[in-house]
Amino acid sequence: MASNRSQLIRKNILFSFGIKGWAGVIQILLVPLTIKCLGNYANGIWMVISSMLIWIDSMDIGLGNGLRNILADKLAKDDRAGAKTCVSTTFFTLIGIILPVVCIATILCNAINIYQLLNVDPQLIPHLSAVVSVSVIIVGGTFIFKFIGNVYMALQLPAVNNALVSIGQALTLISVFGMQQAHVNSLMWVAIAYTAGPLLSYLVAYPITFRGKYAFLRPDISAFKACMIKDLFSLGIKFFILQIAGIILFASTNLIISRLFSPELVTPYQVTYRYYSFTVMIFTVIAVPFWSATTDAYAKNDMQWIKKSMRKLNIILGGMLLAIVIQTLASPYIYKIWVGDGVRTNLMLSCLMGIYIFEIICSLCYSYILNGMGALNVQLVTTMSAAILYLPLACFFGKAYGVDGVAMALILVNLPGTVINCVQYKKIVSGNASPMWRK
Repeated sequence: MASNRSQLIRKNILFSFGIKGWAGVIQILLVPLTIKCLGNYANGIWMVISSMLIWIDSMDIGLGNGLRNILADKLAKDDRAGAKTCVSTTFFTLIGIILPVVCIATILCNAINIYQLLNVDPQLIPHLSAVVSVSVIIVGGTFIFKFIGNVYMALQLPAVNNALVSIGQALTLISVFGMQQAHVNSLMWVAIAYTAGPLLSYLVAYPITFRGKYAFLRPDISAFKACMIKDLFSLGIKFFILQIAGIILFASTNLIISRLFSPELVTPYQVTYRYYSFTVMIFTVIAVPFWSATTDAYAKNDMQWIKKSMRKLNIILGGMLLAIVIQTLASPYIYKIWVGDGVRTNLMLSCLMGIYIFEIICSLCYSYILNGMGALNVQLVTTMSAAILYLPLACFFGKAYGVDGVAMALILVNLPGTVINCVQYKKIVSGNASPMWRK
């Protein structure tokens, strides 16, 4: 069984590399295309808006990740009826959550002064409230149907989830390229292109997924059970808190830079972040399949397999460090080729971003395994603490050192959690963990 589990991981990693390689090319092309369409100022605004939309994406209260773990457990025990109930309950609960959220968010977009919030000049960007409202509505649709990706994760088929995401990105690229060729320099149309692409991908995937082999998982209102919501929430709420903390740490950075300085400075920060995010993407392709596989192994008390898997991940971690060092040394030349001279970046920000990204990869190396075990309590404490400290530190260092200072704050607040993740994993696999460390 352990060999089957490892073989499935290898297949998913192989397929995911091809898919993510394609997605990486798409992201490389999207950045300069979007900047050409909008310019640095409007592109910075879109980066801020898109990071705000992540808040809506997290409003599932962790149901998606709760589904992922519980469904993997049901499938490991060959409980098909329970698996169908799990999927159906998640799907209809998501619909019940998102409808009021979208309505409230749309009303707020038109009630508050969005220009003042984002520090945007209304003379340069007209109809900003409409742009945000349309984006919120489309993202609300994606919120519901993206649970399909969690189903494939539970099936230990993350490559399929990656393919769905990549198809959505490809649709966005085609749309933005068409606008650039037609000289359509509209923030509204760029927002639609970015948000509608992923939704179309999931809408097409829905009937394909729940026919044939996985028809037994198709959502059915008769399989909905309110009592299952509690089970999904009991685990999912922990993932939700981690998501919220992550949003504060990641998504709020664009808003902080826009508020402290200007939307225009969000663009060079995002260019730098996306440059290094390719390394994170490569690592997650390798590491994500271990999450649901760990859930399967942990349910069967196969600790030897988990230990062996972590040794492999640690070796890969060394390769990631080397890749980041090479990226940093090559960054001035890559930026020039990639986005040209129109976007000003600096070596100090690249160095800081490289340190931050490696820190995140180290943390993910252990957290994916811990997530698979359902050991989330300690991560909740460290991640929430980092989120609480980040905002004041980012503002303090930002005012002192500019955008570089914001990156410094990210490094400082994430360091304790990275170390503690490693300690927690070692305690659990050694059998010396107290109940506090195991839950």
